[in-house]
Amino acid sequence: MFFTMQRIMVLITVILFTLNPYSPVDAAVSQSKTELEIVQYVQDLFDARSRFLLSKDDTMLNNFYLSTEKASRHALNQEKIRKEYVNAWAARRKVQFVRAQSHVRVPRIRMDGKLAKVSVVQSQQLEYTYPEPFSVYQSFGIGTRHALTLIQKDGKWHVLREWYSDPLNENPKLISDTDDRFPNPLIHEHSRPMHLNKAKSGYHRDRAVAYANKYAGAAWGAGNNYRYNKKYRDYTSDGGDCTNFASQVIGDPIEGGGLRMTANWRYWFRSGGSHTWIQTDRFSKFLQNSGYVRIIAKGTFEEITKPSANHPYGDIGELKPGDLIAYILHGNDVDHFGILVGYDDYGYPLVNSHTADRHRVPFDLGWDQNTRYQLIHILD
Repeated sequence: MFFTMQRIMVLITVILFTLNPYSPVDAAVSQSKTELEIVQYVQDLFDARSRFLLSKDDTMLNNFYLSTEKASRHALNQEKIRKEYVNAWAARRKVQFVRAQSHVRVPRIRMDGKLAKVSVVQSQQLEYTYPEPFSVYQSFGIGTRHALTLIQKDGKWHVLREWYSDPLNENPKLISDTDDRFPNPLIHEHSRPMHLNKAKSGYHRDRAVAYANKYAGAAWGAGNNYRYNKKYRDYTSDGGDCTNFASQVIGDPIEGGGLRMTANWRYWFRSGGSHTWIQTDRFSKFLQNSGYVRIIAKGTFEEITKPSANHPYGDIGELKPGDLIAYILHGNDVDHFGILVGYDDYGYPLVNSHTADRHRVPFDLGWDQNTRYQLIHILD
């Protein structure tokens, strides 16, 4: 009887499966089933975390962790700090969070006996509202990348350890106070950008905002299927991608703001960005000497939001969508850049950024009273 090679391979597989119940075929099926269980566990974990943020029950996450393991207890405690900070910020800003939900993607699972090392990308949506008459829900998104180690015990999975760069893990006792006059619903009317095809400086402001929204990465609400622009390198693992993103927003010649690149500030699409393009301090110094911008102010939250005769909405009210905010934590070195993309319905300034990914997030959420803000207006 003539056997084709394909029929021979099928026959061998059947014989091996019959003789060995732990054959590669069975192992593959078993591993696939385990991975599906892990994906479901991760989804349940992040759904529970979202509910936990707005819940008064401080114990609802306990079953996902192991009280006997120090690293697991630490991971749980980080989630409790995150919850405390979010709610303390809301109380200071006189807003109420009304919904939190997660969308997760699991790009990689690596099994090691009873351990599973899992890569997770989370898109977190948060909604808040102001007291009447401003009761319309305001939504923003955060994107985070997680390295989870799970352990199976008593037939159940638990978080053994976790690492992720969390933009909301701050000291809840160090939140800046809010002036009763801030935010102001009139700010976003005052700061609405001019709709011109091309500004005198060559800056396409509306295009820059559209770019910031399209390529805000894993943050809920972002475009491009939650991915960065593939034309550019991702510098997240090399110290952060926030400055690279800010440079793209104002400098991309096709979709972004289109500011002319220079000898020092530029991107080579085959090799990457210059130091001035990707490094926060060099980018900040370049902007100040470029002739492209005007520094409106630099100061703490209280200082930049305080109304004055010249700036009735505070210094921050002088920014337009498409402008930049630099974040300074220590000394005079800039640590982060965000792009102002608009204002919520009550006049709160909203920013997009990378590392961690943010989409229309209140500009000071995730920062504390020691942060200084440099307000950078790109000249029209």
